[in-house]
Amino acid sequence: MLETDYDLVIIGAGPAGLTAGIYAARAGINVLLLEMAAPGGQIIVSDLIENYPGFPRGLSGFDLGNKMLKQAENLGVKIETNQVDSIKSLDNKKIIYLNEKTITSKTVIIATGASPRKLHIGEEKFIGKGVSFCATCDAPFFKDKTVVAVGGGDTAVQESIFLTKFARKVYLVHRRDQLRATKILQERAFKNDKIEFIFDSLVTGIDGLFNIENIKIKNIKTNKEKNIQANGCFIWVGIMPNTLFVKDFLELDKKGFIITDKNMKTSVPGVFAAGDVRDTPLRQVSTAIGDGAIATQSAEHFIMALI
Repeated sequence: MLETDYDLVIIGAGPAGLTAGIYAARAGINVLLLEMAAPGGQIIVSDLIENYPGFPRGLSGFDLGNKMLKQAENLGVKIETNQVDSIKSLDNKKIIYLNEKTITSKTVIIATGASPRKLHIGEEKFIGKGVSFCATCDAPFFKDKTVVAVGGGDTAVQESIFLTKFARKVYLVHRRDQLRATKILQERAFKNDKIEFIFDSLVTGIDGLFNIENIKIKNIKTNKEKNIQANGCFIWVGIMPNTLFVKDFLELDKKGFIITDKNMKTSVPGVFAAGDVRDTPLRQVSTAIGDGAIATQSAEHFIMALI
């Protein structure tokens, strides 16, 4: 019989995980929050968040994530930097294998989020040498330079607008004939003289000796190709769930996202998922926070049923 270390282990300290931790602490649950990188999740690289209620002028993702972190810490949530390699279930307990140790818990909430999707056109060798997935992080390196941005959603458009604070020119390449971003972001982008849109097109190659020098673009309707002399390439073409460590443990959908019900329950009893890592129709800070609250409530009910 295994001795249980915790009532609840939360994996991932983005908005969903931090919210789950806050709710768990207030419920008196013995909880541990694990994060392999910086607490706050993907929002910490967002220049401006305008659609989270309570902040009329908006705020940076870093500031919002930091406020959530401080709130969790003030409530006594134990946060540990560590990477989860795998999870198993045994005797109503969850065995969580970390880098250098193993812990057990009655319940688990997986809130590991998702990571930027890559184009797989050779950009890997230019990461840090012109290729970036974060304008807030890297835009200052491209002051008075030309960059290419890829994507057509909210992130691509908002980050392209931010790039214009530094870059001389931003080419925004999108495979469709119109953007998918919200109307207000589109309006701002179309009014920005530094942004030039290249629709119905794909980035097919990146060239350079040590750093990016040329970017190849192909029109998918005419098949015409052209080169753009550019110093950087910012890629925002979607996300991939961080679920590799549970691929043989939980039921996932075709894209690798964790399948849950409305109570955040997964295919394994006592294991729940919240935020961008699950099969949700909307991936926003507000929905992740709602998921985290529901997941903790479900975990609490599961723990009580074991008593």
